[in-house]
Amino acid sequence: MSIERPWLAHYPEGVPPQIDVNQYASVAAVVEEAFERFRQRPAFASFGKILNYGQIDELSRQFAGYLTGVLKLSKGDRIAIMMPNVLQYPIALFGALRAGLVVVNTNPMYTARELRHQLEDAGAKAIVVLDNFASTLQQVVAETHVEHIVTTGIGDLLGAKGMVINFVLKHVKKMVPPYSLPQAVRFTDALSQGASHPLPKVQLGHEDLAFLQYTGGTTGVAKGAMLSHGNMVANMMQAGAWIGKNAKPGEEIIITALPLYHIFSLTANGLVFMRLGGLNWLITNPRDMPGFVKELKKSRFTALTGVNTLFNGLLNTPGFAELDFSRLHLSLGGGMAVQRAVAERWKKVTGCTLAEAYGLTETSPAACINPLDLKDYNGSIGLPIPSTDVAIWSEDNQPLPIGEVGELMVRGPQVMKGYWQRPDETAKVLGADGWLHTGDVARMDENGYVYIVDRKKDMILVSGFNVYPNEVEDVVMQHPGVAEVAAVGVPDEHSGEVVKLFVVRKDPNLTVEALKKFCHDNLTGYKRPKIIEFRDSLPKSNVGKILRRELRDEKKTA
Repeated sequence: MSIERPWLAHYPEGVPPQIDVNQYASVAAVVEEAFERFRQRPAFASFGKILNYGQIDELSRQFAGYLTGVLKLSKGDRIAIMMPNVLQYPIALFGALRAGLVVVNTNPMYTARELRHQLEDAGAKAIVVLDNFASTLQQVVAETHVEHIVTTGIGDLLGAKGMVINFVLKHVKKMVPPYSLPQAVRFTDALSQGASHPLPKVQLGHEDLAFLQYTGGTTGVAKGAMLSHGNMVANMMQAGAWIGKNAKPGEEIIITALPLYHIFSLTANGLVFMRLGGLNWLITNPRDMPGFVKELKKSRFTALTGVNTLFNGLLNTPGFAELDFSRLHLSLGGGMAVQRAVAERWKKVTGCTLAEAYGLTETSPAACINPLDLKDYNGSIGLPIPSTDVAIWSEDNQPLPIGEVGELMVRGPQVMKGYWQRPDETAKVLGADGWLHTGDVARMDENGYVYIVDRKKDMILVSGFNVYPNEVEDVVMQHPGVAEVAAVGVPDEHSGEVVKLFVVRKDPNLTVEALKKFCHDNLTGYKRPKIIEFRDSLPKSNVGKILRRELRDEKKTA
């Protein structure tokens, strides 16, 4: 199928139409080049502690040595990493990738049910977990294939200050629930044990898996998107080419507030800026907005990525407007729609345009990005990035003319290999010709700019995280007092959308409070319903399917 590429004529100066994905054989090769090139430069900062590229090289070598030399893990084995943004994360990440393992990024806020599914589905043999979340692992580890557990505390790599932080978190703030994992090894001990083992010699190529990145897909059942080394290298180079002359190698300081286990932050911050020799300034708890602003005061940051809610939260936090924005040249929003009011206010306060980007877990993630020299917010998700084709298709899978509205399709070297062990689900979204069905409804203008018209019909987007109604409904239906349920997204000024439940009761005495408690115990925070409304019946189609759209269109935010 021939495809027109009107976007190429509107590329920023210096951005090539294609990238050479063969420049690197693997993510490990990119990382090792950065270690050598920027050895003395700062790489990651957290709680006042800075590790340079040489130190990250050495520590990740030690961790790789532990994984292969001590644990005897082999190329292709899966390892889960269940940590927020702390220094241990990049060390574990790069150590695992250099050892040829497949990284399974795991949300630390998962409930026991969600964690069990992911670990078992991935067949993870090992996990690195922060103490704060180890009690959740304790509940399910016996029901998984996990053989090796490495635990760590937030302060473990922070010296004497870290000991104080660990003590306060555990004994004063009570943020570390008691747990018993007698087989676990401490992260620092793992590094010590690995130091006597050489860095394993592992041959990696584009077809080898780098990540199983879990996503709900359109079914709501969490599936692992198979992201290969080739996929990740391609997206690193595509995004790097797009940033181009806007970035100065070895001089960038990027604020990393989105969790590195999220694909947007992982690729954009953890990998693209690492290849540029940048300093990742890790924010462990971005929800603490006053604390976040205090961290920003310590750094003359040059770049910041985030979701709309994060930018909005900063703008509404006292002290943010007084920060030094003189070096800030890149503000990139993704994960959810950037709202015009937020973008305009961001530009006014910081002097830097908030550029919107678009991507999916299945595209590693970037597919479209706005030019970074954009003067003002334009309501678009941008232009397809180098080596990426985008098309708008009709419901019968035919390309539509410019300006027509249809499904957004993406093709390029960053598109996943498929869903882990789910060929049926893969076939629903990925054609033999390489085109990926995004499920998003969009249009393209004559200059190649893409505009999202609607999103996946039923998906709910809470602060940039996908919530799939099927999963929420499946959990709620396990409550003995529920007869029927429908979950929809309703607008919310803080998180974009929140989950609203419409419930038909089986038990007339069932209360909102009881159902919220049940959801609290079985769903991660962002998936929990904020609004519950009891109904006598729910609207249904002639075949008995509950019509979520009718409920959504009532626009009752209650």
